[in-house]
Amino acid sequence: MAALCRGRPRWKRLNCLQVFTRNFSGKYDYDLVVIGGGSGGLACSKEAAQLGQKVAVLDYVEPSAKGTKWGLGGTCVNVGCIPKKLMHQAALLGTAVKDAKKYGWQMPETVHHDWATMAEAVQNHVRSLNWGHRVQLQDKKVKYLNLKGSLLDEHTVRGLSKAGKETILTAENIVIATGGRPKYPTQIPGAAEHGITSDDIFWLKKSPGKTLVVGASYVALECAGFFTGIGLDTTVMVRSIALRGFDQQMAGLVTDYMEAYGTRFVWRSVPKRVDKLSSGALQVTWSDTETGMEHRDTYNSVLWAVGRAPETKALGLDQLGVQLNKQTGKIVVGPDEATSVPHVYALGDISEGRPELTPTAIKAGKLLAHRLAGQSTALMNFDNVATTVFTPLEYGCVGLSEEEAERRHGKEGIEVFHAFYKPLEFTVAERDASQCYIKVICERGGDQKILGLHFTGPNAGEVIQGFSMGLQCGATYSHLLQTVGIHPTCAEEVVYS
Repeated sequence: MAALCRGRPRWKRLNCLQVFTRNFSGKYDYDLVVIGGGSGGLACSKEAAQLGQKVAVLDYVEPSAKGTKWGLGGTCVNVGCIPKKLMHQAALLGTAVKDAKKYGWQMPETVHHDWATMAEAVQNHVRSLNWGHRVQLQDKKVKYLNLKGSLLDEHTVRGLSKAGKETILTAENIVIATGGRPKYPTQIPGAAEHGITSDDIFWLKKSPGKTLVVGASYVALECAGFFTGIGLDTTVMVRSIALRGFDQQMAGLVTDYMEAYGTRFVWRSVPKRVDKLSSGALQVTWSDTETGMEHRDTYNSVLWAVGRAPETKALGLDQLGVQLNKQTGKIVVGPDEATSVPHVYALGDISEGRPELTPTAIKAGKLLAHRLAGQSTALMNFDNVATTVFTPLEYGCVGLSEEEAERRHGKEGIEVFHAFYKPLEFTVAERDASQCYIKVICERGGDQKILGLHFTGPNAGEVIQGFSMGLQCGATYSHLLQTVGIHPTCAEEVVYS
């Protein structure tokens, strides 16, 4: 990840790192022990080490129900953001091949995608990241232990190896950053026995073939999108709504585009059972929640994307008195990531009320490291964090959805500016741009402060990232109108909306 740093222009080499001498009391083995080697845990541990802390990281991956396992780096690196974006790119290239004919490229009539080639390349890149994280920990003098960690008290961590060997570590402070894992609907016969999750899909050596994706979260839609994009017969089963928590008008545009793109949707339906036939195919029985009628179809794979559960059960939190949210199982934390037990902190997806996003975990981890080292009192600001759903038509957003803006400010207290647009790239290719759309939600009175900005279209993440800084600075609608666009781009459409 690139980083900006201050320096005098005459320097030939910039030195971004401030070196601190270690200030270790000797009362404990370490100043800081982090349980969890994902994005947040690694960021926190490396930053703390740079600030002079003596740090250890414990990371251990329990294989998935299907036996899938991976290396250091957490969900994002191994079974989330990174492999997802690469497979999304594979699908976009498939669309580009179709567009290429209109742009004069002489293409064969049929073009086939090879899953094994893509999977191997993606997995090799992920392994290089695993290795890179280990090297970084070593370079920064962070002790890496491939152990499953749990808490014995507020200063003591028990690490257990795969062979069952126990290691005890003590620390002034402990950070829990164990993240979450996909849930199986265990009440459905055959779900766990015959289904897979996002923990497995990126490590499959063979194509999943005709696939049923159950769920309509961003994980579900992203996977379904790249499945369709590489030519797989894909169906999404939705119990109620798609992209819960996101702006629902935008969610509708995303799914409308996906349907036109070739992904089938089965709405208002819930699976009842999964049976493996003698042919090896999976027969899924489901019911329509409105009519009660039962339906059946067969698939090669069933991907469950019905939510994630925090990895808290094996940490020994109950004995220690760490407060959990009883409904979600997540750890209750304060604005400073502190739990209900002194010297024990939690960050990332395991924390109640935090966005389940890699960048927020990284930034929160770094800020926590600075506070624990006594170098800062700055807290993480979780407002106006931008994100993007990498569906075939990407959806980027920052700030409030229209529904949330109405809830907070009242329907009469907001004003919505919106526009459809057509990306220049779509014109020659004769692609449908019916779902390319921009929405800016503002306060109705005063300077019309921007409350939320939503964009569907190519490279949505790149577009929204820049505008998100504006929202952090209190951007208003007049600021947007005063901004001169870059022509010809999709991003310029935002300032002319």
